[in-house]
Amino acid sequence: MPATSIADDKSPELLKVVERAKDPKFTFLALAHLIDEEALTRAYHRLRADAAVGIDGITKEQYGQELERNIRDLHERLRTKRWRHKPIRRIHIPKEDGKRRPIGISSTEDKVVQEALRELVEAIYEPIFHDCSYGFRRGRSAHDALRSVNGMLFRGEVSWILEIDVESFFDSIDRKMLIRMLQERVVDGSLKRLVGKCLHVGVFDGDEYSEPEEGTVQGSVLSPVLGNIYLHHVLDGWFERDVIPRIRGRARLIRYADDAVIGFENEADAWKVLAALRKRFERYGLRLHPEKTRVVSFMRPERTTKNGKAKATFDFLGFTHYWRRARSGRWMPWVRTRTARLRRFAGAVADWCRSHRHEPVKEQHAALTRRIAGHFNYFGVNGNVPCLQHVLRACTVVWHKWLNRRSQRASKTWDEFNDLLQRYPLPRASVRVQLW
Repeated sequence: MPATSIADDKSPELLKVVERAKDPKFTFLALAHLIDEEALTRAYHRLRADAAVGIDGITKEQYGQELERNIRDLHERLRTKRWRHKPIRRIHIPKEDGKRRPIGISSTEDKVVQEALRELVEAIYEPIFHDCSYGFRRGRSAHDALRSVNGMLFRGEVSWILEIDVESFFDSIDRKMLIRMLQERVVDGSLKRLVGKCLHVGVFDGDEYSEPEEGTVQGSVLSPVLGNIYLHHVLDGWFERDVIPRIRGRARLIRYADDAVIGFENEADAWKVLAALRKRFERYGLRLHPEKTRVVSFMRPERTTKNGKAKATFDFLGFTHYWRRARSGRWMPWVRTRTARLRRFAGAVADWCRSHRHEPVKEQHAALTRRIAGHFNYFGVNGNVPCLQHVLRACTVVWHKWLNRRSQRASKTWDEFNDLLQRYPLPRASVRVQLW
């Protein structure tokens, strides 16, 4: 990634770090002094105003009421090594497979420190990250990763897909190995100790307190860049350095955070790399999901194939990828929303409508519009409009259902509800993002 894409709000000193970091062999001896009052203030202003609060209950707005004094006090404690990360508050959110994902919520002050650290660590590593990595990097997005996948399929570069699913990635990161990876570029002991304080933090899960010995906190603003550093060493660099020279055909890795696919020209290469990948991941404390990690034959169907859709599919970034015949008669790679994602979103909207059915219709409409528009902004890619229409119909039906249960009075007929939709229209199912 060009340095200009990550330099928009950097200080002059941090821009020098970016320039020096372009040399992959350069090591940084003194960096902690860059986390000064200016850096902490920048970090504060980048925090979300509506972010959930940590165990101290202090919001961003409350912290900012005496921002200069708070930042000055925080910087002094960081400088004199008296700052301590407060325990995080853990909540659980549902996953597609029915399980629940643990999310850690730090206090506002700790988020400020994490964000300042993230800015500095990103400046050191962004220039050397590989092009195959798209997750949590400025100027790159999940849609860019999807375009790369679609491009390699459309051009016929690969015929086999290795789906990679890492079990509990952020919880499995070996902290000692992560610090050793950081030490390859960062010799500054003060900065490494600061990262360590953000890693070794207690957790309140309800009334239960624990101190995990492995992993990084999901929900921390620092965790994504630390995860990228870990997989930069474990997967990206290994693939470029050791895998590509040793296989027979073409291969390409595309990774977004811990979600990745590798496309192969030859089947034998795919199975060979899968076996090697399992061993390599185990060496770094990671485990591939036994059911979700698989090799899939994804060859372009013959032109004589009669059906309009091919059976081969694989999943990546919330989409199911498959072959579909275009109007020209040529088979093209296509995407649709994963069935599990459709069900999860529809279920979440139904739960929201039920629990908020007594609120004014205007407020319900505004909240529903935000939710549906957010879904469409991500899944509204060309070729996926039928799935968007399905979501819109499901949301419309469930909103009508729970409006009718606001009281014991007569229900709204569909004609009456359609009149309401004229006054309070929901977002249209339309393409928001072009993948090809």
